[in-house]
Amino acid sequence: MTGTASRIVIVGASAAGLAAAETLRRSGHTGTITLIGDEPTAPYDRPPLSKEILSGAWTPDRLPLRAPADLDALNLDARYGHAAASLHLDAHTVALSDGTEVAFDGLIVATGVRPRKLPGTSAHVLRTLDDALALKDCLGPGRRLVVVGAGFLGAEAAAVAVGLGTQVTVLEPAPVPLAHAVGEDVGRVLAQAHHDHGVDLRTGIGVAEVVPAGVRLQDGSVIAADAVLVAIGSQPNTGWLAGSGLTVDNGVVCDEFCAAGPGVYCAGDVARWHNPLFGTSMRIEHRTNAAEQGMAAARNLLGAQRPFAPVPYFWSDQYDMKIRAYGYLRGHDEVRIVEGSLQERKFTAVYRTGRHLTGVLCVGMSPKSIRPWQQAIAARASWRDAVPHISSFPAGARA
Repeated sequence: MTGTASRIVIVGASAAGLAAAETLRRSGHTGTITLIGDEPTAPYDRPPLSKEILSGAWTPDRLPLRAPADLDALNLDARYGHAAASLHLDAHTVALSDGTEVAFDGLIVATGVRPRKLPGTSAHVLRTLDDALALKDCLGPGRRLVVVGAGFLGAEAAAVAVGLGTQVTVLEPAPVPLAHAVGEDVGRVLAQAHHDHGVDLRTGIGVAEVVPAGVRLQDGSVIAADAVLVAIGSQPNTGWLAGSGLTVDNGVVCDEFCAAGPGVYCAGDVARWHNPLFGTSMRIEHRTNAAEQGMAAARNLLGAQRPFAPVPYFWSDQYDMKIRAYGYLRGHDEVRIVEGSLQERKFTAVYRTGRHLTGVLCVGMSPKSIRPWQQAIAARASWRDAVPHISSFPAGARA
């Protein structure tokens, strides 16, 4: 599909979509590339929204992923501010919200996710630049913020808000934040950091709705707030694919090549693909995966047909903690601390699923210390072989 007559449409103008467009050009595609985005701006970076933008350390002009000249060099047919409304596979067209249709020979779906919401009056969410700027205006001394959800996004926002002098309450339905992902003991360490910095973190709390005065809990009581941030996860943006013939189940279902159908590939937060390295289907909502998968989808659309089998990576900044993780931590069977101390919040934890090493997470450690673990995960090392070989820690030391 490298001829001048071929038309490729990318639906989703964020990190995955941009990476796909750049890869198509680098790979020699000279035909039309139409980049469709529901926001009226060129692709920009999202991780800084909950950190640098919310804190005021950055101004919005630092967010664009590429300079205008670099985007111009891609010679894109950019359709910003026009969401995809429907997909017609038989006709090879995408209908847009403005009523127009765009024809394609190849399609990459990279529509990302949208925040889950709570019933009641409007609350803040944190997905777009406008979301971040609106929430930023509500923070500062004398202000009260309630954050619903103590996942990584809610935790980052809480850390920034309390650093700006805001009175912060975080409500989390689980007994231990992030235990399903990082394990209970690691989750307790991350939770204690909030307590130590003055955040009122309440776990095992059910929220019924957002009300004008704040948040109503399931027991009927109300926690007063000047602003409420709902950070309870996200939903893949797949509504526009209803009736298209693509399989949708917690994302667009893809094979190991990121293919969802003939001539249709997916990338980023919306894609649920089979990762052959781990032997399971996964959907990853992390910035690094979005870019890597965008590149893989583009190459495979052009005929490379190489399985997309990455070791997922994510990071989070909270207070003075730099958190880094590689692998697939969810559904793990065991966590072991192999370096450092949980109590000092400076440690490396490794994760076992079945008989394999499947993940590593470090807090406050040098990036070099995590690389051997990343390599072992990529090599599909067994737990028995990897842990004693890489670590000098006693085999019985566990989180």
